[in-house]
Amino acid sequence: MKTIATAVLADDEPALLDHLSRRLSELWPELHVVAQVNNGIAAATAITEHAPTVAFLDIKMPGLTGLEVAKGIESDTRVVFVTAYDQYALDAFESEAVDYLVKPVDAQRLARTVERLRRAIAAAAPPPELARLLASLTRDPAAANQPAQRLRWIRASRGNSVFHVPIHEVLYFQSDDGYTAVHTAEGEHLIRTPLAELAEGLDAEVFWQIHRSTIVNMAHVKATRRDESGRLQVQLGASGIELVVARAYSPRFRQM
Repeated sequence: MKTIATAVLADDEPALLDHLSRRLSELWPELHVVAQVNNGIAAATAITEHAPTVAFLDIKMPGLTGLEVAKGIESDTRVVFVTAYDQYALDAFESEAVDYLVKPVDAQRLARTVERLRRAIAAAAPPPELARLLASLTRDPAAANQPAQRLRWIRASRGNSVFHVPIHEVLYFQSDDGYTAVHTAEGEHLIRTPLAELAEGLDAEVFWQIHRSTIVNMAHVKATRRDESGRLQVQLGASGIELVVARAYSPRFRQM
């Protein structure tokens, strides 16, 4: 039985979303669009619910950006970024063989993208690895030559007290309803610094992002395993804590 290709379309511009939907129906009539959404949170929810064959993600959306949505994808969903980004980003897309469309979406470019997707799906080719691309696009290229200012401790609250937490004691950081939770062997602390901003002050060789909402201290990782559904998980030291690794980041663990 032939597998039906499915798609999630996400863009906060209604006219572009409608245009993309109509053009796809002409170029790829057998594609079944399972959801059209206008923000990143709805896109992440739709992708988790439907595990579509492909997701067309606008880069700049409210809630979560297209890059942040892509970081959390657990399925084999292929991603096509819809972007108004500058040449730096477009070069990054090209280097990682990731499909992208530049606004306003050109009909010929969309046709080429559809053709590449159809060939890859028919050949059962694995999706491109996104981790390196996502890391490069969320890094400020203008700051590349600036000396890194690494965090040595975190000032975080727990209850009515404020603690000075040495950075090496942190097991992992996790976004939590507008805050970032700082998890240590002593318990959970809260800070207001967004995870993306926090990452800029961390040693990237030690603190690995494993999900759009999670950064783990690799010094505390003792093992990895795959659960019953095939998802990679990291196990943290004596705590027994297990954290899910999003598919975009799992290739890095194969190189360990």
